[in-house]
Amino acid sequence: MNGTVDTSAFFRRGPLRLLKDPLTWRSAAFLLLHFPFGLAYFVALAVLLSVSVGTLVIWVGVLGLALTMVLWRGAAVLERRLARLAFGVDVPSPYRALPAGNNLLRKWKAMAADPATWKDLVYLLLAFPIGIAEFVISMVLWTATISLVTMPIWITQNRGGYIVVTLAGHDFWLDGPVSTLPAVPLGIGVLVLAMYAVRIVGAAHGAIARYLLGPNETQALRARTAQLRASRARGVDAAEAERRRIERDLHDGAQQQLLAVAMDLGRARAKLETDPVAAQELLQQAHAGAKEAIAELRNLARGIYPAILTDRGLDAAISAVAARAPMPVEVEIDLPTRPPAAVESIAYFIVSEALTNVAKYARATQAAVRVARDQTWVVVEISDNGVGGAEATPGGGLAGLADRAAGIDGILTVNSPRGGPTVIRADLPCVW
Repeated sequence: MNGTVDTSAFFRRGPLRLLKDPLTWRSAAFLLLHFPFGLAYFVALAVLLSVSVGTLVIWVGVLGLALTMVLWRGAAVLERRLARLAFGVDVPSPYRALPAGNNLLRKWKAMAADPATWKDLVYLLLAFPIGIAEFVISMVLWTATISLVTMPIWITQNRGGYIVVTLAGHDFWLDGPVSTLPAVPLGIGVLVLAMYAVRIVGAAHGAIARYLLGPNETQALRARTAQLRASRARGVDAAEAERRRIERDLHDGAQQQLLAVAMDLGRARAKLETDPVAAQELLQQAHAGAKEAIAELRNLARGIYPAILTDRGLDAAISAVAARAPMPVEVEIDLPTRPPAAVESIAYFIVSEALTNVAKYARATQAAVRVARDQTWVVVEISDNGVGGAEATPGGGLAGLADRAAGIDGILTVNSPRGGPTVIRADLPCVW
């Protein structure tokens, strides 16, 4: 499993973006507060393992070792959740399935034979020295930042106080707010350094967590294979559902209208000589029905793959969908180049279906659509100020959109609390 750290991504971001990013402050809190966890893990494991191993000869240690193993696996589960919360690192569970039944001895043997159990132990033992290093780095940087930025305030409130700074053998006396003002920009510089350091150290910690607490390469490949099989199955199901929809629309719409046109033409031909006026009315009725059938077929073709999407791209196609919506829709498309046709098509239909649902169910007064590129992903977001409560239930429209996204290994998430607002987000992988 890849445990490398891409630090270049942090340096491509400006300090202001890091300052506003909640992940920076969650990482900072973790690095400061995780040291007690590491200390507790180390002390508890040292005591429990020593007692358990020392009493193996009287069989009490076997039970103690089994309970200790369960405890450290539980601590590893907690660490996986903390890694996701603090660093945004998703660490899947690497454990093998335990034997079925109530035989505790068989289950304990399976746990002991699982390499992930012992990797958990290594991580928990390393958490103590790693926590010390992270705590020291964090304390030095944040203490220096706070001290420098607040130095003029400290000098002002402590009348008669002073600070002596020695540089190159010369002493500089700082005894007033004016003389300490240069410390403020210096403190801001240390703050920027601290934010970058927090993100880099956090990424390194996340990499260690992925390597020791996550599945190995073989397990990851198996999980990936299972995911691709599920995505393929969902894609096939979505295609089959789309085929049935097209057949239903053809049968219930254009086919019925064309049948009515044929009947009107037959009746008009029968009355052409005996009742020309009635025949003329039937011809006009058939002509109107033919135009309706053409419009129905045009709408059906637009539902399959709109011509405007092929000719002018995603911006124009989504703008056309937004223009037909019954409420104001703000559209923001930020794509430097056109993505592949499959990605464009799925993004278009996600927006189209989502806006249709907003118009039908959300009782919203406004909506917004944002499509942007995020490295190798196309991110599609549809939001509205409606009543919320949308769910991707099996067989529903949102579940169908999720199946479409899964067909290219994409992810669709729905955040729609009761009372709103609703945000539907699709992350679609894309090779540019």
